[in-house]
Amino acid sequence: MHTTKDASNFSNKLLAYLQQVDYRIAEEPEERDAIFKLRHKAYLSEGAIKPMAGGIFRDAYDDMDNCWNFGVFVDGMMVSAVRCHLITPDMPYGPALDFFPDVIRPLLDEGKLLVDPTRFVASKAMSAIYPEIPYITLRAACMTYDHFDADLCLASVRQEHRAFYRRVFRADILCEPRPYPPLTVRLGLMATNVASFREQLLRRYPIFESSYTERRLLFGGGGGPLRHRLSAEQQQAAVFGLS
Repeated sequence: MHTTKDASNFSNKLLAYLQQVDYRIAEEPEERDAIFKLRHKAYLSEGAIKPMAGGIFRDAYDDMDNCWNFGVFVDGMMVSAVRCHLITPDMPYGPALDFFPDVIRPLLDEGKLLVDPTRFVASKAMSAIYPEIPYITLRAACMTYDHFDADLCLASVRQEHRAFYRRVFRADILCEPRPYPPLTVRLGLMATNVASFREQLLRRYPIFESSYTERRLLFGGGGGPLRHRLSAEQQQAAVFGLS
C-alpha cells in the first residue's frame, strides 16, 4: 500500500531527476532518424511491428506541420521519445482523427483543440536504470498541452496501459481497442481534461509543471506549428496513402 509519504518521496525523486533531463524537438534529418531508429527498435523488440527497411520506423504523420517529435535526453543521451500532434478544426489531421474518426470528428465540430501524443518509446536498457522515464517523457505532452492551451490531451494506448493513464492523468476511456496499423497490437483511445484537475495533478506530480519561458524556448516562440512541410491537401493525401 502506497502512503502519502511514498508519493511525496517519488515526486521529489522525479523533480531531482529532471535536473539531468533535456527536451529537444527533432528538426534536422539526423535528429529525426535517431528517433525513428529508437522507435523501430522499441516496437520491434516487443513484437508490435514487423522489421522495416533500414531499421527506421516513420510515417506520413511525422511530416505534418502540426507534428512535433520530442527526443528526451539524460546527461546527453537520448533515452526516450514521443510524438505530439495538435489537432484542431483548422488543422484537422493527425493519427487520432484517422484511427478514431467517430470519436474525434464530433470534438472538432465542437471547436476543441486536441493534443495527440503517439509513438511513445524508450530505451529498454535505460528504462531498467531509470523507472521514472514514463513520467519524464509524458511531460513533453503536458508542455504541448499547456503551450497551445488545448482542451484535451489524448492517449492511444493498449488495454494493459489504461490503469497508468487513469491513475496519473484521470483519463477517460473514449473508445475500446481497435486495429491500429502498422502496429500488430490494438489500441484504444483515452482523453484527459487536464484543466479540470490541474491543481491536484501538480500537487501530486509537480514534474508536469513547466514555465512559459521553458515552453517558449522549446517551441520557438509562437503558439503555432513550427514547420510547414506539406500543404493540408498533401498531408491528407499522404495519410490516405498509408492504407
